[in-house]
Amino acid sequence: MSLYPESPEAAPLGGEGPQPRTTYLSVILPVHDAEPWLDECLGSVLQQDFEGSMELSIFNDASKDKSMTIIEKWKEKLEGSGILVVIGGHDSPSPRGVGYSKNQAIAQSSGSYLCFLDSKIFLAVDYYFLHLQVVRPAPHPSWALVIPGSPQTRSLRTTLHSEAAELKDDDVMMPQRVRLQHAAAVRHPTSIIGCQVRREPPNSTERYTRWINHLAPDQLLTQVFTSNGPTVIMPTWFCSRAWFSHVGPFDEGGRGVPEDLLFFHEHLRKGGGLVRVDQSLLLYRYHPGAATHSILETTIWTHRVRFLEEWALPHWATFTIWNAGRQGRRLYRSLTAGSRCKVVAFCDVDENKIKKGFYCYEDSQERPKPRVPVLHFRAAQPPFVICVKLDLTGGAFEDNLRSLHLQEGRDFLHFS
Repeated sequence: MSLYPESPEAAPLGGEGPQPRTTYLSVILPVHDAEPWLDECLGSVLQQDFEGSMELSIFNDASKDKSMTIIEKWKEKLEGSGILVVIGGHDSPSPRGVGYSKNQAIAQSSGSYLCFLDSKIFLAVDYYFLHLQVVRPAPHPSWALVIPGSPQTRSLRTTLHSEAAELKDDDVMMPQRVRLQHAAAVRHPTSIIGCQVRREPPNSTERYTRWINHLAPDQLLTQVFTSNGPTVIMPTWFCSRAWFSHVGPFDEGGRGVPEDLLFFHEHLRKGGGLVRVDQSLLLYRYHPGAATHSILETTIWTHRVRFLEEWALPHWATFTIWNAGRQGRRLYRSLTAGSRCKVVAFCDVDENKIKKGFYCYEDSQERPKPRVPVLHFRAAQPPFVICVKLDLTGGAFEDNLRSLHLQEGRDFLHFS
């Protein structure tokens, strides 16, 4: 017999049936075999200094370790501090995936705002000024908001309101995460709210971490096509339930499906904004077992190319691919025939590629086969789709790009 009800929303474990939506904010925590990290993760929920009513909604996706024992231990501590804990899950032989678990945790929760957490991530501490970077799709301008604040002692949660938040079972939140991201979400009800992160181990994925934390406001929108994925990364997401319902739910295809990327693309299609709290509010762990590593690069590539064709290329009559090497040619071959016809040239700095003069698309069914010129980047015409990775050439590529005095988003987009 299953330990869990068939419908966690109808009868969450530890409850008496459907609960009225009277909680102001819900933290959403999908869990699968999270025993090594759960104590730190759940402890970081207890340490939040948010003063409104808050609940923790946990969905256990067929964990085979001692995750449930740890959850039950923390349930008493959390509820003794005024944080309602709602637990759902299933004990099937196999997990049903991150998208399914998130959707179930949200369905059984009662808040009007959602804060996402991973059990391998922690929430973060004291500072006095909060900087928000806000981006909305053009023509709305980007702008920055500064909110003064100070650390507060966490109080017993007795007031009932209505919002929701999501955690993952390996994340650790800093004490002010919920409070500060909630403040941003109230001001930007159709935005995904993110934050800066600290990586664990500290030297893991250094380039990616710099990218996460230091994108300029406009780049939160213009760099959504890169291989790094969402510019506001999933473990930091915070949004209103109403907006999630408008965009979602998450894809439930299971292992190998980039549910966060698909949701992110749909969010942008529907005109959602992107906001980053410029403070490190989350300890973000890197570990080889993360669900991200189960997704094939070719799957991600296909979604990225289709979104580029849908969201960016229709605005350009022609464009140049910056990189006549493997990645640039791969992008060209991956485009639909209509988009390939817009490619007027490749550009590069490699003299050997430039001397050859052209790239011939040998697999094309067209006759004659397309021959695309290969130019020096100074001889090429914008707009560019750039297939050169950032932060890898000692600044040489970045210097070349700056020398052209172009505007990102209008004259070029990064794809690699």
